[in-house]
Amino acid sequence: MITLEQAVAEYLTFLFRTNASPKTIETYRIALAGLTAHLGPATALESIHLPHLRGWLAELYRHQQHPATLRKKIAAVRSLLQYGLQMRWHTNNPAKLLFAPKLPQTLPAVPTEEQMVAVIEQDQPERDHAILELLYGCGLRVSECVGLNLEDLDRAERWLRVRGKGRKERLVPYASKAAEALDLYLSVRAAKENALFVNRRGTRLTARSVQLLVKKYGLLAHGDSSLHPHTLRHAYATHLLSDGADLRSIQELLGHAQLSTTQRYTRVSLHDLMAVYDQAHPLARTHPAEPRRPASSPRLPDPPPAPPATPSQSAPSPAAAPHSGPRPLSAPPAPPPGPAPASGKRSPRKPPSSPAPPKP
Repeated sequence: MITLEQAVAEYLTFLFRTNASPKTIETYRIALAGLTAHLGPATALESIHLPHLRGWLAELYRHQQHPATLRKKIAAVRSLLQYGLQMRWHTNNPAKLLFAPKLPQTLPAVPTEEQMVAVIEQDQPERDHAILELLYGCGLRVSECVGLNLEDLDRAERWLRVRGKGRKERLVPYASKAAEALDLYLSVRAAKENALFVNRRGTRLTARSVQLLVKKYGLLAHGDSSLHPHTLRHAYATHLLSDGADLRSIQELLGHAQLSTTQRYTRVSLHDLMAVYDQAHPLARTHPAEPRRPASSPRLPDPPPAPPATPSQSAPSPAAAPHSGPRPLSAPPAPPPGPAPASGKRSPRKPPSSPAPPKP
């Protein structure tokens, strides 16, 4: 019999061996530590049932945690119990019956191209300018940016070797502006550290330092303190999509395993939607309106013309054989006798007749 505490330790070791993201391992560790504190470290794993998990989830709801946080913690418990099934520590996974809360469908606030140019084109140190060029010009995550090494940079072909989530590697191109910024930064960089971006002490730059850096230049550009490194990633994907890039290519550049993830990171503005509508819909009012033709009933085809009569042929008599062509219509029957139809002039009105005398 294995306890909950032992199972959590074994599972976190398994995640580390399978090259899971350090961020994922830390998130799962926090979630499973909360479950262990609620149920007790000595609780047998096979004795955990659905009512125990619902009690733990109700406690999280009482603390008013965000739906995204609740979904992450439920996913961590499901993964732990599924791993226990594979290891034959227990016989069922009651966490599959837990209902995860729905996330609110909100669109990220994406800065415009003019706003991004105002952020990047400020008077900045060489290192800061190179970081902003890569975040916006390559759509890097902040962890991918600070994890770059010198050997990951191909200056001749303008490619970056990026290590993303799950330590998956991908190649990302960068533009000439980013190449100029990197060349200028490397010319003044004097640290011996293998990391591409270093701090004043010559060690690898942290993700928190990049977050503060982006926030500072957002405030200086247009007074926006909500600018975040991931906002630049949103802007990278959205601006690519607005300029005609297909969603599949953006997925490869961002390093997403599923296309649905790319659809959440991209956002088509209302202006772009209206432009597509004006170009594609036949009733869009981008040109002067033409008068609409009135709808008419379909015209029936004309009957075939009768063959012309030759001089040698005589007019058929009534007693002759039936005519081979279409039979002529007979004259309509005469209407029954009655008052004459009204003409354009009204007839004079007859005086009323005197009444007959009464009989004696």
